Amino acid sequence: MLLPKGTVFALADGEIFELYRNVGLEAEPKLSPLPVPELEQTNKSAGMRHRLNSRDPSEDRLDEDAHAIAVIDWLNDQVIAGAIEKLVIIADPRSLGEMRKRYHKQLQSALICDLDRTLTGRSGDEIVKAVRAA
Repeated sequence: MLLPKGTVFALADGEIFELYRNVGLEAEPKLSPLPVPELEQTNKSAGMRHRLNSRDPSEDRLDEDAHAIAVIDWLNDQVIAGAIEKLVIIADPRSLGEMRKRYHKQLQSALICDLDRTLTGRSGDEIVKAVRAA
C-alpha cells in the first residue's frame, strides 16, 4: 500500500493518542511525530448504553469511550478544516468501533485505511509495516 507524503497517522487506545506525519516518500514512508492536542473528554454519555448492558459498568470503560470520541471529534474537525488531507487511523478494536460510528463524510473521503490494532508506543517502522500488511 502506498502512503502519500503528508499522510497523518492517528493512533489511539483507551488512554493514549499519538499523531505522526509521513515525511518520507510515498513508497518509503518515514513517520515523524506531531504534537498531540489536549483533548477534552466531555462526552461520557455515549458510554451510558454500557450501563444498560451490564450490572456494574466500569468507570474506566466510560473514560475510554469518551477518549475515543474526543479523538474522532478532533480528527473530524481537522479534516473538515483542511489541516488533514490523507489519514490513517489505528486504534484498539473497542475504541475504533466507537470512532467509526462518528466518521464524518469528509473524514471518510480522506481515510486511506483504519486498523483495529493497538500500536501506541510502537516505532514508525512497526506502524508502517502493520499498515502495509493490512
